[in-house]
Amino acid sequence: MAAIVTGLIPILRTAVDSTATYKGRTMWFGLLCIRLVTVFLAQFPWKSLNEDFQCNSTDSFCNKACFNTHFDNAIVMAWHFLFILLVLSVLLMELFSSHFQSSFQKKKEREMASQSEQGAVTDPTMTIGGRMMIDLHKSKSSVVVYLFSVMLRIAVEVLFVYVLLCWVLPKLNEESYLCYAQNFGTCSVQQCVVRGAAEKRMSVYALLSISALVIITSGLFCLYSIGHYLCDG
Repeated sequence: MAAIVTGLIPILRTAVDSTATYKGRTMWFGLLCIRLVTVFLAQFPWKSLNEDFQCNSTDSFCNKACFNTHFDNAIVMAWHFLFILLVLSVLLMELFSSHFQSSFQKKKEREMASQSEQGAVTDPTMTIGGRMMIDLHKSKSSVVVYLFSVMLRIAVEVLFVYVLLCWVLPKLNEESYLCYAQNFGTCSVQQCVVRGAAEKRMSVYALLSISALVIITSGLFCLYSIGHYLCDG
């Protein structure tokens, strides 16, 4: 539990401490926290994977060879790596909003100092609750970056679904299977089984449900942003 709290602290701190905000920002950080909690809980049934993999042989070398043949992809590490990509997709918009705020403030100060005759500066921001709110109606570049970060999030989630459906679920059959490990020296054909397959499948279903939630939410936000900010602009 300490690990999950440690992971949540920087995410929540970034969400709270920022002086700039944009449409859906709280929801994106909320989904990140849900994803972190789900990954943390889903990996528990996989911690004893070595012990859960059993074969009808007393030869530990052949058993390990069958294990490496069956689980030929780094499952849990793939989950963690894809979560990092999700964090980067959210931080991309955070970096842009910070750069946007700094650039606009400098531009506004220069125009106010020169007292040009062009009138007031068009302010693509609003102030809500002491924070600068980026007005996407007045900044098309912000909309493009926003859509890119959301689409990147969708791409990562689709990749995550692919990993779960193609890498993980096929390895969790309730029935035993034959391991052909003749290539490893003296190993013969063995019959192997993965213990606790039901719990492991349930953890995969939990991750799939969160991915589906993020994909649907992100897709709807993309359609809303395109129709509301680009087509109406």
